[in-house]
Amino acid sequence: MSGTVRRPTGVDEVDRVLGGGLVPGSVTLLGGEPGIGKSTVALQMLAATCSTGVPVLLVSAEESPEQVRLRAGRLGALDPHLLVVAETRVPEVLAAAGEVGPRLLVIDSIQTVHDPESTGPPGSIAQVRDAAAAVVRFAKETGVATVLVGHVTKEGALAGPRVLEHLVDTVLSFEGDRHHALRMLRASKHRFGPTDEIGLFEMGAGGLRGVPDASAFFLADRCPATPGSVVTAVVDGTRPLLVEVQALTAVSASPHAPLDPWTRRCAARDAPGGAHAACPGSLRLARRVRQRHRRDPRNRHGGRSRAGAGAGRRPPRPAGCGRRPGARGGRSGGEVRQIAHAPRRLAEAARLGFRRAVVPASTPDVPGVRLERVATVEEALVAAGLLAPAPGDAGAGSRYDGRHLLAMVDRDVGPLTGGDDGSSPPGTGRSGARPRRW
Repeated sequence: MSGTVRRPTGVDEVDRVLGGGLVPGSVTLLGGEPGIGKSTVALQMLAATCSTGVPVLLVSAEESPEQVRLRAGRLGALDPHLLVVAETRVPEVLAAAGEVGPRLLVIDSIQTVHDPESTGPPGSIAQVRDAAAAVVRFAKETGVATVLVGHVTKEGALAGPRVLEHLVDTVLSFEGDRHHALRMLRASKHRFGPTDEIGLFEMGAGGLRGVPDASAFFLADRCPATPGSVVTAVVDGTRPLLVEVQALTAVSASPHAPLDPWTRRCAARDAPGGAHAACPGSLRLARRVRQRHRRDPRNRHGGRSRAGAGAGRRPPRPAGCGRRPGARGGRSGGEVRQIAHAPRRLAEAARLGFRRAVVPASTPDVPGVRLERVATVEEALVAAGLLAPAPGDAGAGSRYDGRHLLAMVDRDVGPLTGGDDGSSPPGTGRSGARPRRW
């Protein structure tokens, strides 16, 4: 597939997910919740494509041409090469597309068009299947790149028969919260490239705007002085991202309240309780980090972040919290293992001004970042200044020297909070924003 010809859509984040653009004759299914921005991103793709002087066609089966024109005017997408037809019958839709010969065809939405020769009402399983099959045949015969906008159910799955996802070449999912500006575009199926890339958008008055510097976006409103907050580096596709993890711990009335080993060892070992972790502003990305940590004990980046955030709720405790001798068994052992793409994550952190990082012992050096190599979670919290060193670790010949560690923590202010002078990392605030206390 490396020699497959791709035509860029003109929307950078969409092209990133598609591996460079749409393949002629391909059919892409774009799904998402109502109001998430599916029609907006489709219209922006059409506007960017027709700006090169080629015709494009939007089949609006839900809105009138006047409504589409109002949206296009708001997005600055009015162009004589952008053609709109309001039609719901599949034969008329394909006839109009054959007459225009568009470079890009968008049908909004596939659940509202119907084939007169098929049975059932519009939106039924038979209608969606037959309509999609007819559009796929047209795209393959004419070489027209086609995008089908699809509805989703209350559970978040694409509405209609499962065969719909098998008919198309690419399945894109547009995710986010309608009350939040961030939108994420992912591919769950892509016959012409990988499915591990992510596109990030910010919804504004002028439509969707790509977020090329996602790390700065996620950390723009972060206040490092907040207890229970740390920054961790994750890799989604080929893009390293810095996200904030916040944790809260609460004492439970029941002594048998369930707690995972990370919370018992690092956040609430002296009393029964519960813990909650979240990533502000990163939406589903945060949940994926925590899910990977639960599924695979080897993925320590999520676990270390939660441990550090939970421990930040309390002041450093007295010595005696060092690791247990021989505690090396799985998640409950608390060992810190190597993670994938560590140099890339650290390089992204250095770019945003972070100068100190707590990392696994085998992590290679990265210019611009001072690495505190640790083997266990306890050592990580001691290196970050969140726990006092155990008596066995503070003596002569041990890994850490208590006086040196305290001076180092005083000089660096706190765990992953900024530069060596305690200042905020450059590039993490938005231009024109009000001054904030870092």
